[in-house]
Amino acid sequence: MKLNLQTLLIITVLFMSCKEQKGSDEKTSFQNKGHQLVYEMVQTVGDYSKLAEKKDVVYTYKYQTPDGKTDLSTEKYIFDGELSYGAYKQHERTLPEYEGLIEQGYDGKAYWLRHKGNYIDDPVSLKRVKFNRPTNFYWFTMFQKLLDPGLTYEYLGEKSIEEKRYDIVKISFDSINEKPTDIYQIYINKDTKLVDQFLFTVAEVGVIDQPLLMKLEYEEIDGLLIPTQRIYKGSNWEAEVTDAPWIKVTWSNIQFNNGLSRTIFEK
Repeated sequence: MKLNLQTLLIITVLFMSCKEQKGSDEKTSFQNKGHQLVYEMVQTVGDYSKLAEKKDVVYTYKYQTPDGKTDLSTEKYIFDGELSYGAYKQHERTLPEYEGLIEQGYDGKAYWLRHKGNYIDDPVSLKRVKFNRPTNFYWFTMFQKLLDPGLTYEYLGEKSIEEKRYDIVKISFDSINEKPTDIYQIYINKDTKLVDQFLFTVAEVGVIDQPLLMKLEYEEIDGLLIPTQRIYKGSNWEAEVTDAPWIKVTWSNIQFNNGLSRTIFEK
């Protein structure tokens, strides 16, 4: 069928109109200013697509409480499916009742725990694994995942702390079965676009009313900005911390694209 010039012009106008509408939708797709600020922050550190390009990661995880109790593990993740594995050389805080190396894993469907080559089916121990595996993975990918569906953003305004200016954004999660969900209140440095600190709750273990404050220091690794140095302790919603000593968490020896086999994560 031949189209006359007038018809072609009409089609062209409609096509351009659709393109303009799509572009307009993209520009106004943010929930609000808070959402846009989070988006800009994630672009600064590297979004999930850039992280997923790395395929997998292996790093050393160290968690130390003020009394000196330490967890030291080799963490391994595959980003596709959020597979997670941890080999704990020290586990004075996590499952201290076991001596020697323990291994935890999540293969995308099930969690497992292995001690000296034997699988542990104890429900209490496995409950700890079910907390550790997704939690450790989430902390590593947290900023990228702050753009996941099901999140609500609220811009709380500006605040100056130690001569630095911050935009404050509250982030909450959709509730499933009316269960309490975590709340994050992030402080985005207006100059660097990085989160220097954030308040958070841990609904899974009952930390709901009194938040914790985490402070971060970053390291650039393979084009991504990774918050490798972390300290946190009790606070209030004004980011005023308690007198308690800090809990320290460090990530080191971070290596991407290791070609990890998915069998590592299987029971």
